[in-house]
Amino acid sequence: MCFMSNSLRYVPTYSRYIAIVTTSRGECADAPLSARTLVPVLILLPPSEGKTAPTAGASVDLAGLSHPALSSARQRVGDTLATVSGQRNALDALGVGPSLADDVARNVTLWDNPSGAAATVYTGVLYDAAGMGTWSGELLNRAAERIRIVSALWGAVSPADAIPAYRLSMSTSLGRLGPLASFWRQHLAEELSHLADGRLVVDCRSSSYVAAWRPTGAEHVSVRVERERHGRRTVVSHMAKHARGLLTGALATADAVPESADDLADAARALDGVVDVALGAHEITLVVAG
Repeated sequence: MCFMSNSLRYVPTYSRYIAIVTTSRGECADAPLSARTLVPVLILLPPSEGKTAPTAGASVDLAGLSHPALSSARQRVGDTLATVSGQRNALDALGVGPSLADDVARNVTLWDNPSGAAATVYTGVLYDAAGMGTWSGELLNRAAERIRIVSALWGAVSPADAIPAYRLSMSTSLGRLGPLASFWRQHLAEELSHLADGRLVVDCRSSSYVAAWRPTGAEHVSVRVERERHGRRTVVSHMAKHARGLLTGALATADAVPESADDLADAARALDGVVDVALGAHEITLVVAG
């Protein structure tokens, strides 16, 4: 894999090895054109619960986001969210506590709030581990081809899409729209199935976001993470998010990208802290030391 550092190293293209120079911007000067332009991988991410609100910028342009066919559905969800967030029972309706009252209040002015790249709006363990907030414009463009963030408000966006901060979970039943996973299922099926066609889908989402769209025809692998400690393996949420973030960062910024589950396993074995990798039916398990 090609990582963001100043170094000379050998990296696999999954059929042969090539020597490359990696700059601090993640550019691989000696990588062949085929390796630089091939995008057979599609990474699916959940949004972060916490978000960083942009302090400046234009309001969101629905037609300018990835998958403009979702604009009408996004408008319906956003309008309903703004209405619900202004009601007395807003916190209960959105399933959040008093500490998030300011986030909910911000939903009321959703359409007027400034927007920024999703890579900087979404924050948290997974996104920090991926290094997404530091990606250059070139890397964001590359990530826009390889990553979709499945969202309760936007349906699906890329890290390069400009969005405002908001508070809404896919597990929410939102006003007359009902359960959002069911709402988005009918809208995402065609969009994401078309995008996934012929690509390896690497699914890093949590269960509530998986419910909005499940890959079927495409080759797909869900990423499971276990911690190994004192000879025992357990699932730890924080470490799982971190490992998925490292994998996302590696796949999004690399010139050589996996075309199969076996290729993905090879890439995962190169990650810091990963001590074992196991492949199952539509699942890859990363074992990290803890």
